Amino acid sequence: MVKHEQLDAAFASLADPTRRDIIRRVAAQELSMSEIARSYEREMSLAAVSKHVHVLERAKLVQKRRVGRQHLVSLSPPALKQVSNYLAQYKKLWEERLDRLEEYLTT
Repeated sequence: MVKHEQLDAAFASLADPTRRDIIRRVAAQELSMSEIARSYEREMSLAAVSKHVHVLERAKLVQKRRVGRQHLVSLSPPALKQVSNYLAQYKKLWEERLDRLEEYLTT
């Protein structure tokens, strides 16, 4: 049951384009909260960016650590692996169905 709750949180987090963009940014390198917020300074406040990061953190898609006064955010691969594994099941299912459809259409 806990596994499904974590997947639900991950998918809900990934439904938002800003959060997907934050994931993309921290996948490349660990960033401070102010570095992340700088990317969105025209669209939203630091507090709004912080809320997005908090949602990602609750879903365990990112992890935050404190170094001095900075809060550094990095990607958390295990949660993304869990999402990937879940989707892989359906990818295989749909590939099999499409292969059967292709066979049917060619006969």
